Amino acid sequence: MPEDLDHRSRSSRRLAIAGLAVLAVVVIAVLVAIAAGGSSHSTATGPAPAAAVPSSTPLFAEAVVRPEGSLKTAAQAAGQTLAHQPDPYLRLLTALQTPGSGRLDFNSDLAPWLGPRAGIFLSAAGGAAGQPDISQLLSLITQGLLGGSATASAFPFGPHSAQGAIVLDTTNTSKASSFLDSQAKLAGAHATSYRGVALQSTAGGVAFALVDHYAVIGSEAGVHDVIDTTLGGSALAHAAGYTKLLAHSPSGTLAHVYVAPALPASTTTSASGGKSPGLSGLLGLLAGTRESNISVVPSAASITFDADALNSGAAAASGGLIASGAEGARAAGELPGEAWLAVGLGDAGATLGGDVQGLRALLSLVTSFGGAGPVEGAATLSLNGLLNGIFTPLSVLGAESAEAKREYQSWIGSAGVFGSGSGLLTLKAGVSIDSTNPALSRAAVPELAAALAKSGASVQHVSIPGAEASAAVALPGFPVNLTIADGKAANGQTKFVIGLSEPSVESVLKPASTLAQSAPYTTASAALGEGVKPSIVVDFPTFLGLLEGVGLTEEPAISKFVPYLRSLTTLAGGGKSLGEGVDRFGLVLGLQHAE
Repeated sequence: MPEDLDHRSRSSRRLAIAGLAVLAVVVIAVLVAIAAGGSSHSTATGPAPAAAVPSSTPLFAEAVVRPEGSLKTAAQAAGQTLAHQPDPYLRLLTALQTPGSGRLDFNSDLAPWLGPRAGIFLSAAGGAAGQPDISQLLSLITQGLLGGSATASAFPFGPHSAQGAIVLDTTNTSKASSFLDSQAKLAGAHATSYRGVALQSTAGGVAFALVDHYAVIGSEAGVHDVIDTTLGGSALAHAAGYTKLLAHSPSGTLAHVYVAPALPASTTTSASGGKSPGLSGLLGLLAGTRESNISVVPSAASITFDADALNSGAAAASGGLIASGAEGARAAGELPGEAWLAVGLGDAGATLGGDVQGLRALLSLVTSFGGAGPVEGAATLSLNGLLNGIFTPLSVLGAESAEAKREYQSWIGSAGVFGSGSGLLTLKAGVSIDSTNPALSRAAVPELAAALAKSGASVQHVSIPGAEASAAVALPGFPVNLTIADGKAANGQTKFVIGLSEPSVESVLKPASTLAQSAPYTTASAALGEGVKPSIVVDFPTFLGLLEGVGLTEEPAISKFVPYLRSLTTLAGGGKSLGEGVDRFGLVLGLQHAE
């Protein structure tokens, strides 16, 4: 793998878009026959939905919605294992419930005409604020995935929300047309036309049309985009970058997500016209400038996400939460061997500020799904409190000021985030940062402590074996002291460490073993295959046991995710070059075997 892979992409920061788009794929994939018990005998009737989607789209997702054979078996097994339901995707049929629509039934409403593939895209034209919006789409999908009560009023496309459309392949255009007519009538749509193609549109801007052999439902502008494309406009299916990325997609792909380069930051405008802080920060953490395609490959034992990105050759800094290069893997391998959570970050100095902002936003986004407020009686310990305690000093290190760039970021190299221990008394966690200038990083310990003191923290000197400078910081409202230290690790590398405790720091500077020597690291390497070294290793049973041990599984921000966490075993992530100007970052999510 090329040494400068980390420096030639921001693909790690694109995976937030990927994650949101994969959820959009799932919305479409709920129409599959495996989920609703329908038949799977259909065959392709023409070009894929990408042939009807404009090449200018910033985001497009496509799924095989009538899989056959081994793909059908794999998709069904993965869905049932993850959701613990016989029909794991069925409740997400609400994605097609337009205003006025009643509950849809797959067998009677869709199976008679639905073809093998379906897609969803966002329009480059944007919504009311002039840019694409996915906040309402994400809300709808989350409600469906987590068992909420999504309704037709939450349909994601319209003039004041997302601009784009759902594009469904058909095997029987007459029956598809009847379905569209019935849905349009329930929505109160009126007949109109665009460029000679009949369509129906509501006063709220939702449109229905049979375009060529596609059933199309979306915003009026989105349906117009499909019509323009089928009448000779430039189609995504023929775009050079898209076709090159698609050619590298792995076998057994159930769904894939294409993300255009330089997706606008204002994608995060909410349906109400305001900004969505969670989405904004999340996309700021993971969105990048490279053209990417993310493939979803299910099996009975795992779900694999392969994120492929075109390599422009530009020497842009990347780093980020899911660094795909050799430096991220090396940083992860040097973390304590007992870690059940390990994330290696390449070139953290260049991206730390954005990473922290995105992590805060991700926490805000997850919390909003679960509901506001801590559990009664658990005010001393919460997910927000624990993570914000770590974010506070990192925000100082990653600040955009000239002083922070000079005093901190000038010496920050690769970094690793880790967690170990199975209970509150044995918990160790922190951030380990490689120093490229020991003198500066040593001086940064009292400087960071002083900066935190100005914000209300209390600081005291502590002595830690192996550390050349150290301090304990008590943040207001944080249940434990943070320990900041700088010293040489056993391998001779100077490490700047922010830990939840003195033992957390000692486990970095004087580890009994390193993660690269551990069985979980070996298992993660095997899961990734092809000699890829992992930069992400997560053991979910240990993580869940810790959450249960400290009483956090009842916290609203977490409780809805617990059933899904119980279905997971491990997460392994790592990157490589595929050659031909394409880089890949793979994530393999292990699934619990059914008992």
